[in-house]
Amino acid sequence: MVDSLIKQALIKTYSSYGDSMMYVLSRFSMPALGLPRSVKRTVVFSMDVGLCALSVWLAFYLRLDEFVPLSGGVYLAMCASVSIAIPVFILSGFYRAIFRYSGWSALMVVVRGVSIYGLLYAAIFTVMGMPDVPRTLGIIQPVLLLLLVGSSRVFARAWLGDQYQSRFTRISCPKVLIYGAGNAGRQLAAAMARSLEMQVVGFLDDDDRLQGHTLNGLPIYSPTDLEVLVASLKIGDVLLAMPSISRRRRNEILGNIRKAHVAVRTLPSVTDLAQGKVSVSDLRELDIDDLLGREPVAPNHILLAKNIASKKVLVTGAGGSIGSELCRQVIAIGPAKLLLIEQSEFALYAIHQELEERLASLELEARPILLPLLASVQDYGRMREIMSTWQPDTVFHAAAYKHVPMVEHNPAVGIKNNLLGTLRTAQAAVEVGVSDFVLISTDKAVRPTNIMGASKRLAEMVLQALAETGTNTKFSMVRFGNVLGSSGSVVPKFRQQIRDGGPITLTHPDITRYFMTIPEAAQLVVQAAAMAKGGDVFVLDMGQPVKIIDLARRMIELSGLTVKDAQNPDGDIGIELAGLRPGEKLFEELLIGDNPQPTKHPRIMKAHEEFIPWGELLLHLEQLEVVLNENDVASIRRLVQRLVPGYVPSDRIVDWVHMAQARKAAAGE
Repeated sequence: MVDSLIKQALIKTYSSYGDSMMYVLSRFSMPALGLPRSVKRTVVFSMDVGLCALSVWLAFYLRLDEFVPLSGGVYLAMCASVSIAIPVFILSGFYRAIFRYSGWSALMVVVRGVSIYGLLYAAIFTVMGMPDVPRTLGIIQPVLLLLLVGSSRVFARAWLGDQYQSRFTRISCPKVLIYGAGNAGRQLAAAMARSLEMQVVGFLDDDDRLQGHTLNGLPIYSPTDLEVLVASLKIGDVLLAMPSISRRRRNEILGNIRKAHVAVRTLPSVTDLAQGKVSVSDLRELDIDDLLGREPVAPNHILLAKNIASKKVLVTGAGGSIGSELCRQVIAIGPAKLLLIEQSEFALYAIHQELEERLASLELEARPILLPLLASVQDYGRMREIMSTWQPDTVFHAAAYKHVPMVEHNPAVGIKNNLLGTLRTAQAAVEVGVSDFVLISTDKAVRPTNIMGASKRLAEMVLQALAETGTNTKFSMVRFGNVLGSSGSVVPKFRQQIRDGGPITLTHPDITRYFMTIPEAAQLVVQAAAMAKGGDVFVLDMGQPVKIIDLARRMIELSGLTVKDAQNPDGDIGIELAGLRPGEKLFEELLIGDNPQPTKHPRIMKAHEEFIPWGELLLHLEQLEVVLNENDVASIRRLVQRLVPGYVPSDRIVDWVHMAQARKAAAGE
C-alpha cells in the first residue's frame, strides 16, 4: 500500500514537472518561430557544430571511462569532426529542411548524411590512426553523433511543429474583443489564451481611466470606437463579460453593439457562474431574454413554499415547456411527492430523467418521490384513479394544446383537450379532496379570435363556476402571454432561420406580443397560486409588448449580420411577410375588464371576470360535447361564440376534416 502511494506521488510529481517543462518550452516557441530564416539556419548550424564536439568528448569518455581535458588528441578529433561533418551535412541538404515539419524522410536524410560522415571519420581515425586518439573512437563517435543530431530534429518537430500549427490556426481564427476589463473579463481572457477557436485582441470598457492602457498585454479600448475597431482589426465577435450588471444596463450595451454589426456572446449571471473561475465553456449565445427580460424580482419564499414544501404535488402536461419548468421549480422547493402526468411517453421519460439528475445534485433534507405517470387529462377514470391513490395537495394543470393555427385546423380535438380535459381533471380533484387546483391560462383567452384562446377561456369559466359551488378545492387560474424558448415560441424559429441564412418569416409587420422567460413565469405561477381564495383569475405583469419585426431585426443584428431590405439590398438576412394565420391576432391582451386589483406581489395582478353559473354552464357543456363528438365544426363555433363573450371567429372554417369532406361533397363523391 505504501509502495503504491509512493509510486502515485512520484508519477504525479513527474507529471507536474513535465507539464511545467512543456509550459516553459511553449513560452519560448513563439519567439523562436518568429526569427528570420537566416537566423534559424545559423542557430541550427551552430548547434550541429556543438553536437560534433560533444559527441567526440562523450566518445573519449566511453572509451577511457573518464572525462579528458580538451587538448591534444581530443582537440584534433573535435576539429576533424567539425571539418568533415559540416560540409557533408550541407551537401546532404540538412539545412534546407524545415525542422518543424521533420518526418521520416527528413530522418533518412540525417541517417544518410551521418553515415557518409562516419565512413570518412572512421577512415581517418580507425583505419589510418592518429596519435593520442584511440582507433575505436572512429566508430563510437559517429554513432553518438547520429543519435544526437537525430534527437535534435525529433525534438524540433515535437517542440515547434505543434506550436507552429497552433500559431497558424490562431492567426486564422476569428478575432474577438472582450467587453469588460473587470475580474470576469480578465479570467475569460486568460482562459482563452490558448484557445484555437477565437483570438482575443483587446478589451472594451466604459471606464475612461482604463482606456488607452493594457491589461495582460492586451489594449483596452473605448466602446465608442467599436465600429472603427471592427473594420480595422476584423473583429467578428464581442464577448460580454459583465455578469453582475443590471438587465437595463446590459440592454443599453447591446443596443450600442448592434450598430457595429458583430455577433455577441455572453457570460451567465454571477449566480449562474457560482462566483467560480470563468472558463471558455461558460460562453453562450446571446439569449433573447437578455434583450426582452426585465430586472428580476426576488421571489416571496413564503408564497413559494405554501402549497409545495413537504406536500404532494401533481403537474399535468409535465413534459411541456411550462409543465417541465414548473416541475423544476417544485423540486427545488422540496415536496414530499411529485406526480408527473404526461400523455407523451418520450416527454415523460425525458423530464423524469432530468429531474432525477437534478435531485442528485440538490441538497434537500428529504428526497422527494418522483412518480412518472402516463395519462390523458380527458380520461376522468385514469385521473381519478391517480388522485385517489396518492391524494395530492396541489394540482398544477398545464396540459393543453397551445399552438393557435394547429388548434384552429383541429378545433374539436383542441376543445376536448383544453376544455373537457380541464373539466375532467377538476372534477376528479374535487371528488378526492385536492386542496388547491391551478390552471395555466393564456392571454389569448381574452377576447379570443381563435379556438385555442376560446377553449382556454372556457376552461377558466369552468373553474370559476366550480369555485362557486361550495367545494373545498380552491380553484385559481394564472393568465400570461408568450414565454421565451417554449415549443411554440418564435425565438427558436428565428434563430434557426438565421443559422440557415434566412429569410426570417413573419405573419404581419405590426404583430405585437408580450414576452416572459419560462422560469419567471413558472415561479410567478407558484406564488400566485399561494394567494388564491377560490375562483381567482391572476394576471402576470408581462412588461411592455414587443413588435415581432423589431425582435427579428435585433436578433439578426446581434448575430453580427445585417437586415436585407429596401434600404440595404445587400444585407445578409431578409424578412418576409407571410400574412396572418387562421385565428391569429395582431395584438394580445391580458384583461377582459379594466379593473385589475393589486396583490402582495408586484408582478401579479388579480382580475375580475364574469362567468356563467355552474348549473347553467353544465347544460351548455353537455350540448357542446355532443357536437364535439360529431365534429360538427359549424355548431361548435356557434356554441363557443354563445358561451365566450368577445369571441369573434374568422370568416371561414379551416378544420382539415371539414374542408376535405366539403370538397368530396362538392365533387359528388
